[in-house]
Amino acid sequence: MAVQRRMNGIGKADRAREPVPVPGLVLGDYPERADQDIPLASLRFRLAQLRRLHAERSGRGRRFVSRVRKLESDYAVESAPQRQERLFTVRAHLARDGFTDPLMAQAFALIILACRNETGISPYDTQLIAAHIILDRRLAEMATGEGKTLAAGIAAAAAALAGVPVHVITANDYLVSRDLENMHPLFRALGLTAGAVTQPMDQAQRYAAYRCDIVYCTARELVFDYLRDGMSRQRNRADSPPARLLRGLCMAIIDEADAILIDEARVPLVLSQAISEPAAQPDFAQAWDIAKHLEQGAHFTLDAGRHSARLTLAGRALLRGKAAQSPSPRMTLRHCEDLVRMALAACHILQPGRHYHVRDGKVLIIDETTGRTAEGRSWSGGLQQMVELKERCALSPLAETRSQITYQRFFPRYLWLCGMSGTLVEASRELFHVYGLEVQRVPLHLPGRRVLFKTRVFSDMQSQWHAIALRIGDLHASGRPVLVGTDSVNDSEALSRLLSGAGLAHAVLNARQDRHEARIIAAAGNPGAITVATNMAGRGTDIVLAPGVAEKGGLHVISCQQNASRRVDRQLIGRCARHGDPGSAEKYIALDGKLLAHSAPARAVGRVGLKRQVWLASIAALMLKIEQGKEERRQGRERGQLLRADKEMGRWLAFGGIKA
Repeated sequence: MAVQRRMNGIGKADRAREPVPVPGLVLGDYPERADQDIPLASLRFRLAQLRRLHAERSGRGRRFVSRVRKLESDYAVESAPQRQERLFTVRAHLARDGFTDPLMAQAFALIILACRNETGISPYDTQLIAAHIILDRRLAEMATGEGKTLAAGIAAAAAALAGVPVHVITANDYLVSRDLENMHPLFRALGLTAGAVTQPMDQAQRYAAYRCDIVYCTARELVFDYLRDGMSRQRNRADSPPARLLRGLCMAIIDEADAILIDEARVPLVLSQAISEPAAQPDFAQAWDIAKHLEQGAHFTLDAGRHSARLTLAGRALLRGKAAQSPSPRMTLRHCEDLVRMALAACHILQPGRHYHVRDGKVLIIDETTGRTAEGRSWSGGLQQMVELKERCALSPLAETRSQITYQRFFPRYLWLCGMSGTLVEASRELFHVYGLEVQRVPLHLPGRRVLFKTRVFSDMQSQWHAIALRIGDLHASGRPVLVGTDSVNDSEALSRLLSGAGLAHAVLNARQDRHEARIIAAAGNPGAITVATNMAGRGTDIVLAPGVAEKGGLHVISCQQNASRRVDRQLIGRCARHGDPGSAEKYIALDGKLLAHSAPARAVGRVGLKRQVWLASIAALMLKIEQGKEERRQGRERGQLLRADKEMGRWLAFGGIKA
């Protein structure tokens, strides 16, 4: 049952009147929102920014924490049976009256005491502020390493005490299992059940997990289970209730919210079914053979940003003759052109070590934002098969779409959507316009001690790698651990070869080693440790400083990335100087890097020379920000186009009786 309600950008008074988002007589057995847009989104966003500034300056969060701490002191002297009776009363009032500040303060006080008794951990004030922001249906920008796992656990526990089925969504299966293991003693002490949905799990195990009060899962697993529920509703007759996995979309708490809601929103999630078409394989081979004989410029042009190729008039004319000569009845001109365009993209744009890698004879996509293997993801339209031909792998079967949805359409369907991340402010406009979510910053628990060194600029990547290797050698000799962020698997391995040649022991963390991510990150804070990682591999796990490392200056981060987003730059730098520890970071820029290589100003600067590093570093940093701004806008337009296309696809699927 879809519930028509306004989006999350509503005012506080309106929120207080809304019923607690639980399945039942009011909201139905599978509550969710209907698709809708936010009216007057730009005006509402400006008002939301004013509310954020007022909330940060008025000290509402601090006042709430003071009330919680007072109640905590009062409840601490009560006996265990008295606290259990109080917990029962609070649960009943939360279910009836919703998430009002007085009731949340009582719930938080009881949660703190249970947390301290069961885990020995006492939440910081800033974690309580973050949990309060989450339960106010907003996004909390909480600096890396400030304890987002516990903050999300407190918010999830408070909501579950009100009877709300809560989905806590995080980046990967490892973090799902780790976070649930850390939070389970707290939930058990409060009388709450908690489960996890990871791979591999059968239908019965998933069903049991989703019946828990709190479910930890990845966004991908959750969305595909939702799509399967939609298909289940269509397959079953009205007199035979479907065995659906989820209990509706009541409340979602999204960890690393910017990664899921922004970075991963460019890829639609498609529920497909493999189809057997052995006759299609010769068509792929023929298209690949044609593509190898086409000349760039004369027959085709490339759009690297969109991973696509376009045929020129001369290219189409040549293709027309090839299609006419094909013995396959399937090779119409349109079909042949589509396959050849995919072959050109696979041949000239998609690069091993940057866009994909081959493991156990299979082509696996690399997520360009995280640097991790994108498990279960494949390119569509024949592109996957063309890359497999290129790498001489067995062709995967073709698939037909049964249902699909994007994160941009899925997550606004939650009645209560909220979350947190370390980097949100840069994307606050899009987060509000698409999801109706406001962003509020959480203060640091302890004063920051991060030192930022001056940016260094180099004419080419090779010069940059040699300079980084020398810098790493100096830091290693001083006993400080070093984390180097690179753009791709190839870049990380190029630096690895230099370090090996210099006799420097190190660990590499990229899509080839992502199965060992936790182990590599666990050792990255040891004295003299050197870790070379792609993009944000390791995001979501703490680099803990070993004894004696803080006295040497803490972790040093070297960024040689040219990320498409300024948020990702902040994420990497945020790996150091956590919890008030010392740490430092610096950025290295090569003028032939992936963003600046096509920048005319960068080429001009490179011709002038690199003698004046001081002013050149400022110019190069400015040029990089300009290119990042262009790429952010391009990707934003791409997400907007995808959202419109997804809505159109949803309408077409609805004509066929499929809800998506």
